[in-house]
Amino acid sequence: MKKYVQQTMNAVRKYIDSEMKESPKEKTLEVLSEFETKIAYFQHERLIHLMVTLAFAIFLLFEIYCLFMLPATFIYAGILLVLIFFGLTVGYVIHYYFLENSVQKMYHMRDEIRSFLNKDKVI
Repeated sequence: MKKYVQQTMNAVRKYIDSEMKESPKEKTLEVLSEFETKIAYFQHERLIHLMVTLAFAIFLLFEIYCLFMLPATFIYAGILLVLIFFGLTVGYVIHYYFLENSVQKMYHMRDEIRSFLNKDKVI
């Protein structure tokens, strides 16, 4: 997913920087439409990853709670589960952070395209 997001952002950035001013308005509208569709997909992906991140954070907190309630014979299994959930939670937070920042950058790129089109009253 990370590679796909980066490729999308790079392609649109390249279009904005080098091709948009010389392209016909119809081409720019097509690029904008496709880009807005991909933004919607990335927003959905971001929402799903937020829910998964929160779920693993809740599992982590529950397991930490259980760690104090477990008998001494299960303490190592409990510690292992805490470490696993901690690693997964950190990984998901990092990925969610990337998705959130990327979508925010895409909003700015979309605004650039829209302002370019609005100066000629195309949209």
